[in-house]
Amino acid sequence: MNTDRGGLAGFRLTHRTWTDELGTWSSAVAADGRPAGALSFDPRLIGDPATRERLVGAVVADRRLTQAGVTGLVPIADLIAAQGEVWLLTAEPVNPTVADLLSETPGVPRPDAGSAAGVLVEIAQTLLAVHAAGLAHGALHPGTVVIAADGSARLAERGLADAIHGRPPAPERDVAAWSSLARGLAASWAASSPGAAGLFERAAATASTHGLAPARDALLAGRDLLPPGFDTRDRLLETLHLWTAHDARTRGGRPAPAPALPAPDEGDIVTLLHVPRSGESRTEDVVMRFGPGVPVETTAAQLWRAGRDQQQTEPPSDRLRVLGAPARRRRRRTAVSSVILALMVVAALVAWLLRSSAVPLAVTELDVVAPKKTQGCGATVKIKGLLTTNGSAGEIRYQWKRSDRKETIEQTDTVASGKTSHEVILQWSVKGEGSFKGTATLRLLSPLPEGRKLQDKASFNFKC
Repeated sequence: MNTDRGGLAGFRLTHRTWTDELGTWSSAVAADGRPAGALSFDPRLIGDPATRERLVGAVVADRRLTQAGVTGLVPIADLIAAQGEVWLLTAEPVNPTVADLLSETPGVPRPDAGSAAGVLVEIAQTLLAVHAAGLAHGALHPGTVVIAADGSARLAERGLADAIHGRPPAPERDVAAWSSLARGLAASWAASSPGAAGLFERAAATASTHGLAPARDALLAGRDLLPPGFDTRDRLLETLHLWTAHDARTRGGRPAPAPALPAPDEGDIVTLLHVPRSGESRTEDVVMRFGPGVPVETTAAQLWRAGRDQQQTEPPSDRLRVLGAPARRRRRRTAVSSVILALMVVAALVAWLLRSSAVPLAVTELDVVAPKKTQGCGATVKIKGLLTTNGSAGEIRYQWKRSDRKETIEQTDTVASGKTSHEVILQWSVKGEGSFKGTATLRLLSPLPEGRKLQDKASFNFKC
């Protein structure tokens, strides 16, 4: 639906509106003329004062993440109450989303596998930074992944659904949602690239079993399966340009008419991002919550504790200014802590941008160990293989051969960066009576050292 609804706290609501589970989004123009967004929350969801308090806490946490250097979130300008409604104002547009680009649009080509890889890696990196702070997104799906004007992926609505429904942060839900998104992009944007689609499927499986960091590393290690020049984002930017042009045409390209509704009186607009003045007690709406299992002395926790009294609101209009500045000493502490988290994010992004020069995975040694003790009746023998690597990420293909069978067992494992060893297991079940000596041979298929063949074997004794 396209409407023109006038101004709100320095934001002009124009043209495009759409609804989701939280309320109604509107495209907007900020006071400085830049594209922005505005979300009017469904009143039925936020009628309870406790819900509003949780919502404020989520927005404050989101702004602190952005201030700390997490660039993968759509920045929030303000959270306001106006004429009985609660509005979230964003400093950047929240469309198009991945959901928009997944839809068939005449004259707009779908992004390719390289575009999907870039989106997945950037989302994974943002989620890792969010999870490191003891927080979560809570509602990750194609409709909350925004493609910015430069082709980068941003997450919208972080923490809002959890706050409204009173749910604690659950990073595991984000991981499951990321895996689902990876599989969805494998079947759509990567449909014409079987190698890339397989890479996305493996990354999704890796995320489910080992977490987001190994899944991200698996994508980085599989860059050879992606289209040439994928890291320039050219295809995604082309799609973005054509989608924007089509969206403008469907709106008729008309300028916004005069507001149909009078602008709310300035006194009717109140920012909800309250900063306690000196001497006031802290309110629960700015408590930073850390998820189960997150140590209280993490760098992220220190950052939040150092900065919780310094939360500043920067309204989109000069008339909505909240007075009060943080103490200089606390500001310095926050700056130092912010740099620490920012460096963590930048380091991973540099790995993504410079991945063409990354050292490929190499396996240097292989050892197989079997139990020395004679195995008894009905035993399942566990034979271990240990592969020594150079610490890079990638895939290892290997083959087990049992002495009692002709066929071999071939497997592929994804190895995360930073680990210099990888263990593989063969489970060998022995049944019946008598004596038996079994030998298991492990052979490396790839990556092989130049001019070398890596294999080893180990034996065990069975008696029943």
